[in-house]
Formats: sequence, C-alpha cells, structure tokens
Amino acid sequence: MRTLSLLCLACFALLARAEEPWGKVDLNAAPPLHDKSCVGCHVRMYGGDGSKMYTRDGRMLSNKLELLQRVAACSAQMNAGWFPEEEGTVAAWLNKHYYQFKE
Repeated sequence: MRTLSLLCLACFALLARAEEPWGKVDLNAAPPLHDKSCVGCHVRMYGGDGSKMYTRDGRMLSNKLELLQRVAACSAQMNAGWFPEEEGTVAAWLNKHYYQFKE
C-alpha cells in the first residue's frame, strides 16, 4: 500500500512539473496530420481553407488543456487513428499558429 502511495505521489509530481499538457512534440509533424484529418471537415463547415474554425467569434476554447481535449475528440470523431502524441502535436501546432494560449 505504501509503495502504491509513493508511486502515485511521484506521478503527480511529474505531472505538476510538465510545462505543456501535450508533452514534447514535433511541430513539423503536425501540418500533414492536420491537413489529412481536419481540413476537409472544417472546409465543409466554414468554407475557404477551413481556418475560420480557429479564428471565428465565439470560440469555445479558453486554454491549452481544452484545446488538447478538442483535438482528441475530433480525432476520435473522424476516426483519424491518431496516437495521443499525434493529438498533442496537432494541438501544440494549432496553439502556436492560431490560439496562442499562455497557460
């Protein structure tokens, strides 16, 4: 029991020290993932190149964690087959290029 408690505390300490909710990412890997799995749906919804999805008034996302959760939900809805690392990569790329959430 004590070992389990110590293990849980160690995990919480690691999570608390994590700088980003998506972990380490390769931003260069994001554009092809995004283009293949996201753009088509966004173009159908908003026209143009689909980027209005990220820039429209009334966006419902307010922080990095919500962005990561939205990307994961869209990935599942579109059956993209992304691993969590790929979801994090796309979320980090979207944050850098559109959202610019600080926390």
